Amino acid sequence: MAKYGVLDDVFIALADPTRRAVIRRLGRGPASVGELAEPFAMALPSFLKHIRMLEASEVIRTSKAGRVRTCRLNRGRLALVDDWLAEQRGLWEQRTDRLEQFVITTQEES
Repeated sequence: MAKYGVLDDVFIALADPTRRAVIRRLGRGPASVGELAEPFAMALPSFLKHIRMLEASEVIRTSKAGRVRTCRLNRGRLALVDDWLAEQRGLWEQRTDRLEQFVITTQEES
């Protein structure tokens, strides 16, 4: 159950388009908060709320050197989502396989 609490936090972080854009950008490598905020038409304090949400869910990690806060993607946290999706995909594939077998068996019996 604790796994799903963490997964819920990651999905909540991914629910916002601004945060997803930040994650996409960080997929190319680390960036400062200022660099990440640049393409968005919002005040820096508003943007920092997104950064804090991503940091709280551990999707990103930040470090400070002087006055510059640098963000890095935590790929391990995103792997949780990938694992969950693979698990769900497997369940649905099993269900569709059983449905296919049922249809074939029913047709053969007719």
